[in-house]
Amino acid sequence: AEIAALSTAKFAEASGPLARCRVDFDTSAGDETFTLLKSSTEFMQNYVSALSNAMIPGIMEQRQAEIMAVSQATTELKALADIEEDSELSKEDEEKKQRLEEIVANGGKDPTKQWEGPVARIYFPDEGSAALARRDWTAIVPPCVQYSSCGGVQTQDMTKDELIFFFCPKASESDYVEELLQKSEETASNLKITVFVNPNLVDMGVTGFGMAGRLLRERLIDNLVNTYYLRTLQWGALTRRWPQSFSVWQEDADANGGYRLIASLDRLPSNPEVEDIYDIENGNKDAPSQGFGILDAIADFANGMMKL
Repeated sequence: AEIAALSTAKFAEASGPLARCRVDFDTSAGDETFTLLKSSTEFMQNYVSALSNAMIPGIMEQRQAEIMAVSQATTELKALADIEEDSELSKEDEEKKQRLEEIVANGGKDPTKQWEGPVARIYFPDEGSAALARRDWTAIVPPCVQYSSCGGVQTQDMTKDELIFFFCPKASESDYVEELLQKSEETASNLKITVFVNPNLVDMGVTGFGMAGRLLRERLIDNLVNTYYLRTLQWGALTRRWPQSFSVWQEDADANGGYRLIASLDRLPSNPEVEDIYDIENGNKDAPSQGFGILDAIADFANGMMKL
């Protein structure tokens, strides 16, 4: 997640205000036990935290102050514990101990203080997911993070938004996503970047692969740069870290880190291309004499048919 945040921050700096990009993170390797939103929640928490620390003024300084507060509270609690071994604590020390334990439990955050600075806003696919995040993420992510949902009545103040994330937006919310994106870019005067994390905005069952799907791709999806990409495979992984190329890796116990690079490409390969790269590398298939040729054309069509 920290690597993804660093790549995104570099892209935002190079692109200027109102940049747009996408981040894809899928380590399921085809296992559909959990939804993509659920399986990528921990990554999202860490990614949003790292990018907020890097791009939201004051967040890093506040985080350092929180770490210092926890460290100091831990030291004072240890001193009180030493006293408690020899005698009972006074009422004043008992109250102090309780305050210090609260500081440690809250990770150094002061629950009575509300963040008044720039905002990193996450749009979830539905209000239920956003509500769960408000309950469960507060102690994990920086205080600048606010939670909203696609669709429904939008009452949030967007004027302070500097980072916007669309987390696992689905094809059924594509109209809301476009509307929110346009409104945000018009309203948030200091908006730095909008990140689509694991977007699935084109779906044969919703948008189709006809004119509607094609126009949506042209308006919104095709111009999104992959600042980070990680998809695990049964035999390896497909990765990208902007501005580097896409890389195909195969598991190899003898290689440094357990993976061996078998291909680099300047674009995201389709699923059939990835499997062909693996088969050619392992002698299961002959390499085409002139690149992938017709396979490229087929792959372009397949890319459109696949969920993005």
